[in-house]
Amino acid sequence: MDALLVEVTRGDRVESRHAGAAVVADTGGMVLFRAGDVDAPIYARSTVKAMLAVPLVESGAADRLGLTPPELALACASHSGLPIHADTAAAMLARAGRDEGCLECGAHWPTSPSAAQALAGAGRQPSALHNSCSGKHAGFVCLACDAGHPVGGYVEPEHPVMRQVTQAMSDLTDCRLDEENRGIDGCGIPTYALPLRALATGFARFGCGTGLSADRAEAVRRLREAVAAHPEMVAGEGCFDTRMIEAFGPALFSKMGAEGVQVAALPELGLGIAVKSADGSARAAEVAMAALLARYLPADDERHPVLDRAMRPVLRNWLGREIGGLRPAGALLPRRTGDAARV
Repeated sequence: MDALLVEVTRGDRVESRHAGAAVVADTGGMVLFRAGDVDAPIYARSTVKAMLAVPLVESGAADRLGLTPPELALACASHSGLPIHADTAAAMLARAGRDEGCLECGAHWPTSPSAAQALAGAGRQPSALHNSCSGKHAGFVCLACDAGHPVGGYVEPEHPVMRQVTQAMSDLTDCRLDEENRGIDGCGIPTYALPLRALATGFARFGCGTGLSADRAEAVRRLREAVAAHPEMVAGEGCFDTRMIEAFGPALFSKMGAEGVQVAALPELGLGIAVKSADGSARAAEVAMAALLARYLPADDERHPVLDRAMRPVLRNWLGREIGGLRPAGALLPRRTGDAARV
């Protein structure tokens, strides 16, 4: 059953409510917090991009091709299509001797309004490089080229690259990933339904490397460090993930996914967090995640306003007047001093 996560207010009244599920787990799968059904399978969508990037580093392909930290961060990203994002994806492909013509993610307008307006104003059409997933796909192309696999069809479940990255995700989450729980993501690759609890456990492991081989632990460390050093690559200016990582640096890995899925890893605490908004609302997932981060992450005077704004975003009308906002609800209401984290 879904739990109440977030309320939307207009004036002094609650106008809407968002339900869903949320969980905090450690590397062994122990649950420290839960709300709603955390064992029901949900499609992880783009939250797992960093997991899918692990073989790129672990195999040595990233080093052999000379991929830079910004490029590794883009491989984990759902970027907003800014020039820096498209140019970095193109640079990744160039390192493998390829260009955008080999990308199988499709093209869409940048999700950044300013980038989309600039592109249209220049009389240009978007390319696959502007796709939010172009960095991930460029990473797949790099992995295929380094291993000598055919590049064409790399999005198919049986392609060697897709089998390799899916296995990495399976290992981290302890979930079987096959045709029984497979769907197709917006960018064309397989996406898998798995319990929210398993997703949180997987990101707890991704965050600190506990239980991983030495090579894999080193790979996840490098990916986390790349993301922490280049949060602008992970999403874009003003986006939730970028704002959170800018504020907390290496203490937090944060990643959104379509249809209201949001994950985080807290490396210093060995914890993973996963949230799913039942109605697919990104705004609800972000508020819920901010509320859980406020419980577990130490926040100083500089960081507190960042979390507060994310946890209670203001709604304004077209004239800029404040008319309401969003706030945590139900089990996500702030704890009283002295309350235990486990519920």
